[in-house]
Amino acid sequence: MPLHPQAEAYLKTFQTDLGVPLSTLTAETIVAMRALDAFAEQRGPIIPLPLVRDDVVAGVPVRVYRPAEDGRPLPAIVYFHGGGWVFGSVDRNDALGRDLAVRNGAVVISVDYRLAPDHPFPAAADDAWSVVRDVFGRPGVYGADPERIAVCGDSAGGNLAAVAAWQARDAGFGLAHQLLVYPIADVAMDTGSYRAYASGFGLGADEMAWFVAQYGGDPVDPRLAPVRLADKAGLAPATVITAECDPLCDEGEEYAAQLAAAGVPVEVRRYEGAIHGFFGLPGFFDQATEAREYAAARLAEAFK
Repeated sequence: MPLHPQAEAYLKTFQTDLGVPLSTLTAETIVAMRALDAFAEQRGPIIPLPLVRDDVVAGVPVRVYRPAEDGRPLPAIVYFHGGGWVFGSVDRNDALGRDLAVRNGAVVISVDYRLAPDHPFPAAADDAWSVVRDVFGRPGVYGADPERIAVCGDSAGGNLAAVAAWQARDAGFGLAHQLLVYPIADVAMDTGSYRAYASGFGLGADEMAWFVAQYGGDPVDPRLAPVRLADKAGLAPATVITAECDPLCDEGEEYAAQLAAAGVPVEVRRYEGAIHGFFGLPGFFDQATEAREYAAARLAEAFK
């Protein structure tokens, strides 16, 4: 399929994911870039909610969104933002956290995990698991129904969600669902989509290699590359969303295929002509709203 017209228009202005040459990225410029958000107006409205509070859970900052004023237990979504393990924050993804809460009628716990290279692998994965474990251990603190807890993440956040899902299985927790949006499922970078969309489609293969280098870790460690997990049986049911014109497309779909082969209920939806990052930018991409509606329908099924 050709690029979606909205993706084509986007790429005329934003040709690469980082927007700067890799050679200019120093510790100082990384810090400066974290403080900026060129896409703030395109991330969607800041929906008013009855309760939004910042907290620290097991040493990890989180923001909790609750879409209802009553105290009844609600489904819970533990959300991990994208950004290559290097960028992103709860503040930057505030609009999406609110949208997930309203669209799903759920408590959303958005996780401000530690970022590389300041905190390399496995810091982000450790923080993700600490929060998921706490939600299962103290659901009442969040107003969460312990039988209806899901994890969700996009890109690097999808990686963290996938890793937390198998850690939850191994801990005996009954995770209701894992929603993985164009997840980093491997770091081998040797798939057909990596070759086809290596440059000129936003997130480039060279940028992805830079992100992986900042995070570090052993390429065969399943905490870094979930496709390397030997036993996927018994993992939570999954939804995997991919973008066709994205280097990460094939590995996300491969991970879904592995889940299915292990007997895990999984559904994959590829957004044709879409590029990496579309899910978080409804101001640019109509497909963002379409994908969020699809994801909400999948979560509604999981939360029944």
